[in-house]
This record gives sequence, C-alpha cells and structure tokens, in this order.
Amino acid sequence: MAKRTDPGDTAPTPRRAGQAQDGQAQRLTRDGPPNAPRPALDQDPHAVSDPRERNLEVAIGREVRASRGRLGITAAELAAKTGISVGMLSKIENGQTSPSLTTLQSLSRALGVPLTAFFRRFEEARAAVFVKAGEGVDVDRRGTRAGHQYNLLGHLGQTSAGVTVEPYLITLSETSDVFPAFQHEGVEFLFMLEGEVVYRHADMLYRMTPGDSLFFDADAQHGPEELVSLPIRYLSIISYRGADPG
Repeated sequence: MAKRTDPGDTAPTPRRAGQAQDGQAQRLTRDGPPNAPRPALDQDPHAVSDPRERNLEVAIGREVRASRGRLGITAAELAAKTGISVGMLSKIENGQTSPSLTTLQSLSRALGVPLTAFFRRFEEARAAVFVKAGEGVDVDRRGTRAGHQYNLLGHLGQTSAGVTVEPYLITLSETSDVFPAFQHEGVEFLFMLEGEVVYRHADMLYRMTPGDSLFFDADAQHGPEELVSLPIRYLSIISYRGADPG
C-alpha cells in the first residue's frame, strides 16, 4: 500500500542536499556570496553549427580519433605510421583542417578502416521523436512491480555521442507502493509535475513538490521513499551508454 502522511501528523523533516555527512550532495540555488562564480558549462546550448564544410571536417576528425582510440595507440604512434606530423594529426582530429584524399588513405590503412568510415558521422541521420499529448507508450520496467506507471514519451537509441536517452512520465497513485531501491547505470533527471513525494538518493532524502527537480547518478539506490500527496506525476529522463539499464 502507498505510504502517505496524514495532514495532522508531524513528519520528520527530510534531509536536504548538503546535509549528508560525506558532503557529496550539492544544492543548486541562486543564493550565495555576491562574487560567487556560477557553475561552468562545457557546452553552449545556444551555439550555431559551423558551415557545412567545417562540420564535415569535425566529423572526419572525430572518427579518426575514435578509430585511434579503439586501437589504443597514441597520436605520436599514428603519426609515425602515416608519415603525418603530430601537429597536423592534431589539427585533423580537432576538425581544424581539411585533410587531402591521400592523407585520408594513409590514415585508413594505418587504422585498418575503410576510407568511407571517416564520413560515417557526417552522413548519419539525426533522429527526432514527436509524441502528441496522451499518446506516449505504457511500458513495463522494474518500477511497474511496485505499481508505478511508466509512460514512454520517446526513445533515441545510440546517438552520435554513443548515448541512449529515455524520457518517461511517471504516475504514482493509490495502488503504488514506495520503492527506494532502483539502481541502474547512467544519470537521471526528475522534474516534479503534481503531488508531493519524498525521494531518496543514496542516504539523502528530498521532499519534492511541483517545479522541483533532481539530477543524480543513477548507480546509487534511489526511488520514492514516501508518497505524501497523491496522485504524483513527474518526468524522469534517463541517459546511459551501452545496453538498457533495466
């Protein structure tokens, strides 16, 4: 049965981010010292792609670097095999120059891949999934055994970065039970839409209400610890490499 809190009861206040003894949890807020630096992001979400020719160079460079990585050889070793200088190879791998066909042939032989492999990333289709309201697919995952309804809102298999992304709309109702023991590879992002839940991640508890979010390493045990106000609905976006995390 769902574990709910009677409005007249006094429940213990869940531990908030930053109160764990190991100090691993973090809380992202607008508060802080006047000169506190903002979190740095590695990628500009509003960046505009370079012209198509540069995109081709970047695609070739990434494939050269990936092929070299699969062989476990250094840039210096590959340069020695091909007769290309280390500096030129670095420019190729970083998409800063357009390698000649002769250079690509040398790289192809040294890396043991067909010449066309260098253009694979450039030619790959970039997928998008559009789901109309109410048309998500109900799926069975581990959580359904605890009465958790999973509505899959889309699915992107392995992207060019080798990452799989699965967005779910999760609903907890009177038939749902608490289950704070989910554990799988990858990272997960939750965004609360309706109701109130106390959500566990490792040894931390978070009281979540509409508008709250939680982003965490999914390799630690996690899940609803207390169903405070039903129904509960939240978005769950799971991202991982390799096989389905289960």
